[in-house]
Amino acid sequence: MIPLAAGVGVFGALIGSFLNVVVHRVPLGLSVVSPASRCPSCSTAIRPADNIPVVSWLLLRGRCRTCDAPISVRYPLVELLTALAFAGVALLFGPAIVAATDAPSIGAAIVVLIAFLYLAAVSIALAAIDLDTHRLPNAIVLPSYLVGVVLFGGAALLAADPISFARSAAGAGILFALYLALALISPRGMGMGDVKLAGVLGLYLGWVGWSALAVGALAAFLIGGLVGIGLILARRASRSTGIPFGPWMLAGAWVGIIIGEQLASAYLALFGLD
Repeated sequence: MIPLAAGVGVFGALIGSFLNVVVHRVPLGLSVVSPASRCPSCSTAIRPADNIPVVSWLLLRGRCRTCDAPISVRYPLVELLTALAFAGVALLFGPAIVAATDAPSIGAAIVVLIAFLYLAAVSIALAAIDLDTHRLPNAIVLPSYLVGVVLFGGAALLAADPISFARSAAGAGILFALYLALALISPRGMGMGDVKLAGVLGLYLGWVGWSALAVGALAAFLIGGLVGIGLILARRASRSTGIPFGPWMLAGAWVGIIIGEQLASAYLALFGLD
């Protein structure tokens, strides 16, 4: 598993470099394909040798080679975080590939791995954008429904597992409905971007299991509440300050994906209900 995680992590660093472009351009309505990456200060195209994830930023000491303007530390941090996230997803879902005993099962496990790698990339991009702009762009959120349905549908067909796909679809519907109800009750506290993202996260949490869905949903509110209280205590926000909820929804979902089943089992065991 270590070589697999390392290889996927390197690929993640490359994806992280692209995510920096996504985070910058999508909120502005710009193409993420053209033109090629440029220095935001002097508009000089970035050379391939200066576009190596993390390494180039370190070698250039965080400055543009042409104009010497500072390059935000967020660029290498996004690349490094994506590399670590991809490696972690490989460690989490890679064992299913190794344990598979026939070609369809191996194919299904690979497709599931790809699905969660996609979610990892989208999570980082959306969290960064929401923190910057308090928006969750439809250009990223809505296609994620199609990607999730296609990948999980393919995995279900390969593994002859319609129950997992049905649970995934139900998870999307349940979480979407929950957030829609909250948005209708308190429009100022919950935006429609959060509602649309909830359906995507429900799709992924539902694939993992009912316990993951429950823990992921609750963890979002717990993490968001703790962050809000911390900001208020630190006098960085007040009760009327708008705090983006998307990053905490995403963080909560990953708690559910990674340890949701274990947390739910431990909770039930505590009350003798396992």
